[in-house]
Amino acid sequence: MVLLFPWKPLLSLLLFLSLFFYEHWISIPSCNIVPNTDLNQQEHDVVEEENDNDEVLKVMLVANLLLLGSDTSFFNLYFRDYYMSKVFKKSFYSLKPDMLLVMGDVSARGSTLTRGKWVSVLHQFHGMIGPFIELPFHVVLGDMDVGGCSGLDSNSVYWVARSFPGLDSSGCGAFDIDNVSFVSLNAVALLCGNNKLRFSVEKAVEMERIDSWMDSEKEMSDYGEFTKTSDSFGRRKDLVTSGLGPVLLLHFPLHQAENGGCKEGNIVRKAPMPLRQGLNALESSRGYTGAPYELWHTIPPNATQYIFQALKPRIVFSAHTHEFCDHTHSDGTREITVPAMTWKARDDPGFVFATFRSGGNTVSVSYCSLARESHVLIAYTLILFLLITLGLVANKPYNMCLR
Repeated sequence: MVLLFPWKPLLSLLLFLSLFFYEHWISIPSCNIVPNTDLNQQEHDVVEEENDNDEVLKVMLVANLLLLGSDTSFFNLYFRDYYMSKVFKKSFYSLKPDMLLVMGDVSARGSTLTRGKWVSVLHQFHGMIGPFIELPFHVVLGDMDVGGCSGLDSNSVYWVARSFPGLDSSGCGAFDIDNVSFVSLNAVALLCGNNKLRFSVEKAVEMERIDSWMDSEKEMSDYGEFTKTSDSFGRRKDLVTSGLGPVLLLHFPLHQAENGGCKEGNIVRKAPMPLRQGLNALESSRGYTGAPYELWHTIPPNATQYIFQALKPRIVFSAHTHEFCDHTHSDGTREITVPAMTWKARDDPGFVFATFRSGGNTVSVSYCSLARESHVLIAYTLILFLLITLGLVANKPYNMCLR
């Protein structure tokens, strides 16, 4: 007697359900709040959250998408980039952000692309962010987008900058949304000594400083009394209190003290030397020789100090290192480095989700981790192996004889 069992339809259904639920599960980010190391700010945040009746601004920050446009490979297009597009979609509906910030390096090699190939990168970028295209979004220029000092050209920067909303000809921008002020700077130009673009960036900083001063003076005059804004020596006082300036957006992190570290949850670590060496090797291969500043991936100390004095940012967001970092500078300014959001850069990508309250006076930061590429590949390999094995078993006839 031969017993026949419909193995093939069952296996097809089993495979479909396994892949469907697994793909759904791995595209959901896991977000955890990163506590602020500043105890005074923590107490201030608690009071603000208890008494705050203002609207909340929720922002998703991503970095280093490293898109290749028409030059992308089959594996990147239908696996890595496809997965990241699903993460954008899941994050949009689960986190419900109000704005998207892209912290640079949209393209993997944008500075060497022709304009036609740049257009293909832009199309890929718009397709990847999906529903975010309907929200306000801002893109910060990175070194992969515009190149290093040796090839930094104002005309090329202008052409790339006009591809994204809110950027001027030098790649800088300033905007307000829900009473929160943002300023983005072309950090690449700040690394390149005396050049036309650097002067344009410094001009943008000075314009923002003047706007902040005028806003502060107007607020003080609203009390109905004239307030003296000069000291006894006739020098004009800076009315913008430290830490109450705009939210600063940069691609390169600001300079950190030698003993500075990064905080991940409850762990404080140094920036890993293999990563620094890997970035240096990458930059050398792209022609970044004779760099004027050490390691080529932080804003130099003098420019960092100038930014702090001129803008007095309430919080700084940066990128470039491909890793998450929570660092508090000596003046109390908190800087969050956004990790790479692509498997092309690291095995465990991620992004940052920030919540602004009270017009930006209170900022809550969450680090959102994604599935490891190695784990996903192992899981798909096991599913494929199981399918092949069960398929061979299903095709083998089983004769059960009654004796």
